[in-house]
Amino acid sequence: WAASAFVPTATPMTSATSHNAVVDVPQYTAGASGMSLLGQSVAAAAVGAAAMSAMSRRRATRSTGRTVAHAFDTELGVTMPFKYFDPLGMSKDMDEATFRRRRVSEIKNGRVAMIACMGYIAPEYFRFPGFLSPSEGLKFTDVPNGVAALSKVPAEGWAQIGAFIAFLELFPLRQEADRAAGDFATCGKLGVPWFFVAGRDGSTSDPVANERSLNAEINNGRLAMMAITGMVTQNALFGTTGPEMWFP
Repeated sequence: WAASAFVPTATPMTSATSHNAVVDVPQYTAGASGMSLLGQSVAAAAVGAAAMSAMSRRRATRSTGRTVAHAFDTELGVTMPFKYFDPLGMSKDMDEATFRRRRVSEIKNGRVAMIACMGYIAPEYFRFPGFLSPSEGLKFTDVPNGVAALSKVPAEGWAQIGAFIAFLELFPLRQEADRAAGDFATCGKLGVPWFFVAGRDGSTSDPVANERSLNAEINNGRLAMMAITGMVTQNALFGTTGPEMWFP
């Protein structure tokens, strides 16, 4: 634009009087064209800077996304063959509090599922003696196994079970914020509940020394959750918990 700023106009202005000669005065357009080009250059530079800033933000976002995707890949439960398995992206927000809450729920549900699987199999071979409900003359041996038991156990029995679970959740098996997920001060090695023994403290879980056992518990719990789902489904379809359910 510097070259074109000092190009004279095609038509010069003339001034003539009766006594003076005609004088040609070139007019320059530096103000018009030069400032216009300068403004365009500044605008282009601003647009380029904004584009570079946006690209930098996108790169930072993608980089953060990669970090989030693997934020918990060193946690317990990351084992073969799936390793870090989060196909729904539930942990992509990198919220540690949410991840801990879900891990606590996973361990708890896994433990319940393992007991439930045992409860589906053991009653086929062993039942407690005596009465489940003396007032109704209902013995333990009278209660069928599986989903059929839901309608046979009296409402008072389910209320007692619910009250006991609430007691465990609120008091002896309450998850403390300063302890690892699934670790309780009232339980000892292998989950032995010491809260029934007054003054007896439990043990503290060591994620490093007990890594193999803790990973095994999580994986067994995951398997048990799938297994109990299959058992209930088969029981509902075939109407029995005997061998016919396993070998239809």
